[in-house]
Amino acid sequence: MIDYLAGNNIWIEVLIRLGIMATVILPVISVIAMFSIWWERKVAGHAQSRVGPMHVGGWHGWAQSIADGVKLILKEDLIPRGADRFLFRLAPYLAFAPVFTAFLALSFSPQLCFEPGLNIGVLYLLAVLSIEVMGTILAGWGSNSKWAIFGAMREACQMVSYEIPLGISIIVGVVTAGTLHLVELNYLQGNGLAYWFAFHNPFIFASFLIFYIASLASSKRAPFDLPESESELVAGYHTEYSGLRFSFFFFAEYAGMFVIGAIQVALFLGGWNSPLGPYDPVYMFIGYNPADAALAYFDGSIEAGAAHAGWSGIADNMGVTGVAAFGSSAVGLIILNVYSLFWFVAKTMTIIWTFMWLRWTLPRIRIDQVLYCCVKVLLPFSLVMLAGTATWIWLVDQADGVPVNGQMVHRLGHVAGATPGMQLTTQWILAAVAVCFVLSFVVIMALGWLGVLFNDSKQPRKSLFEDVMPVGREISFTVGAAAEDTATESGDGASK
Repeated sequence: MIDYLAGNNIWIEVLIRLGIMATVILPVISVIAMFSIWWERKVAGHAQSRVGPMHVGGWHGWAQSIADGVKLILKEDLIPRGADRFLFRLAPYLAFAPVFTAFLALSFSPQLCFEPGLNIGVLYLLAVLSIEVMGTILAGWGSNSKWAIFGAMREACQMVSYEIPLGISIIVGVVTAGTLHLVELNYLQGNGLAYWFAFHNPFIFASFLIFYIASLASSKRAPFDLPESESELVAGYHTEYSGLRFSFFFFAEYAGMFVIGAIQVALFLGGWNSPLGPYDPVYMFIGYNPADAALAYFDGSIEAGAAHAGWSGIADNMGVTGVAAFGSSAVGLIILNVYSLFWFVAKTMTIIWTFMWLRWTLPRIRIDQVLYCCVKVLLPFSLVMLAGTATWIWLVDQADGVPVNGQMVHRLGHVAGATPGMQLTTQWILAAVAVCFVLSFVVIMALGWLGVLFNDSKQPRKSLFEDVMPVGREISFTVGAAAEDTATESGDGASK
C-alpha cells in the first residue's frame, strides 16, 4: 500500500513511512499499553473478589490509565545523586525503542503491514526484542542502587537463559512452515483451525506450549517476574525511577507482551485468519477464498494489481468479489482487512489476558527454580520437540507443493495443496483437543461470572462453594460456635 501511494519517488515513500510511524504506530502502541494496564487492574480486581478501578472516567474507571499518564508526565523527574546520569537517562529509551521497532514488522492484515517485504520477519522480531534486556541492565547499573542492580542481574540471567528454548520453539514453527516471512505465515494458515501450525503435529503443539512458558519469562511476567519482585527488591531495576521515565518501562513491558503474543499468533495460531477458514460467513459474503489469496500472493498477482489499479486491482487478483450493494471490489477488500485485523488483535489480546490471569493466580518462584525450569526442563524438551518435528515431516506424507511461475513452492501446500489422510487426521484431532480445553475453561469462567450477573451487589461472589469454603469479612471476623461455648463456660466458671 505504501509503494502504491509513493509511486517511484523514494523521498515521498520516506515521508509517508515517517508520517505513519508518528501518527499511527506510536499512538497505537500507547493505546495498547494504556488499555492493557487498565485491563490488568480489572483482571486483578476480579481475581481477588473486588472490582478494580471504577471512578475515573465513569464506566469501570476506563480513564484511570490516562489519569495516571498525566500524573507521571507532571511528576518530578528525580535522578539519584550517585547515579550514572547518562546511563540512567538512556535506559528507559533503550527499553522502549526495541518494542517500537518490532511493531514495524507485524502484519495485522493482508494490507496492513508497515514492511511487507521483510523476508526474515520472525528473526527480526527476536533480534530487536533481545535488545530490551540492555535497557534493564543499564537501568539497574546506572541507578547506583543494590536493589536495582539485583533486579537487573536477575533479568540478565533469566532473559539470556530463556531465549534458548524460546528460539528453538520458533525454529520448530519455522521448520513446519518453511518460511520466516510474517506475511507468508499468515497466508499459509488460511484454511481454518485445523490448518493452524500449532496443530500440524504433536511435537509443534508441545513446542507452542514451551514457547508460551518461555515468553512469560521473556516478558518478565509471573511466575517469572524476578527482575521486579516488589516483596524483596522494592520494584527491582526501576526502583529509582520516577515520572515519565518510570512510565516508559511499563509501556515497554505491555507493548512487548503484545509483540510476543503477535509472534505466537502469526507462527502458531493462524495469524489474521478466521478459525472457520473459507466457510466463515464474512469471507463468503465478500467472496474471499484463503487458498486463492495465497496463490495470488505467491505468484505476484497482488503486487501487480496494486501497481495497476490500486485496491480494486488487489481485490480482483485476490478473488475478493466485493459487496454487490456498493458495486466495488475495493469495499470487499476493506471489509477483509478490518475483519482480519479483528481476528489478529483478538487472538493476541487473548494471549495477553492469559498472561494477566496467570500473574494473579500463580505464586512467584525463586531464581534457582527459574533457571532449573529453563535448563533442566524447557531446554531438553524443546530439543526433543525439534527432533520430533523434523522426524514427523520426514516420515509422514505432507501436502504436495504447488507450482508457481514454473517453480514448485512446497510450503504453499499447507493452504493450497491436498493434505494426506494421516496428516489431516492428526491436525483435526489436535484442533479438537484444543477446542475442548478452551470450552472447558470458558465453562469454568462462566460459573464464576454467573454469580456476578445474578447477584444484587456489584461485587463478585466471594466463593463458588460458600458452604464448603466460606470467605469474606463476615466469616473472618465472626466468633465461631466453639469460641462462644468457651466464653460461656468461662463465664459460668467465674460465676460459680
